[in-house]
Amino acid sequence: MIRILIADDENLLRMAIASLLDLEDGIEVVAQADNGETAITLTRETSPDVVLLDLEMPGLDGIDTASRILQERPGQPIILLTRHGRPGVLKRALKAGIRGFLGKTVDPERLAQIIVDVYEGKRYIDSEISTAAMIDDCPLSERELDVLRLTLDGLSVREISLSLHLASGTVRNYLSSAMQKTGTASRHEAARRARERSWV
Repeated sequence: MIRILIADDENLLRMAIASLLDLEDGIEVVAQADNGETAITLTRETSPDVVLLDLEMPGLDGIDTASRILQERPGQPIILLTRHGRPGVLKRALKAGIRGFLGKTVDPERLAQIIVDVYEGKRYIDSEISTAAMIDDCPLSERELDVLRLTLDGLSVREISLSLHLASGTVRNYLSSAMQKTGTASRHEAARRARERSWV
């Protein structure tokens, strides 16, 4: 029996996924969370075989939640579900150690099979997302993407510097470089441009 933890802030969707997975032979949903912090706590308490995380959650997003879980439980199989399979997000997810990355439109039976595959040590990446990542033309460095991502979250330069453990001047340099590369006049405009191009 493969024991699953599901985290998604959309209660109706989370409960629907849990109900459908519970109908599958060999899969048992042992815990549900509506945010990243709770998912981390429940993973610690229940030791699930596979963790299924929504990307877009308040507070900690799915990737940050996965990173925290993997710090405590290296090798923990984690699958990320998302409505928006951006190439930049896929790169972040793989770097964090996530083994599965797929859209929320996935068929429930297919999801069950992917859970089994990931539990057995395989990886699964949605083919459309991986294709988009391969032809990605993003000119921005990982650090430039990091500061733009936090800009989108509404953080100030000082808050970004604290979050990334960088000097404020270094953050400003990354933002300036990102603005030049995107041809924009402000860090907020650069962040919006990056989001429109699916880089973040």
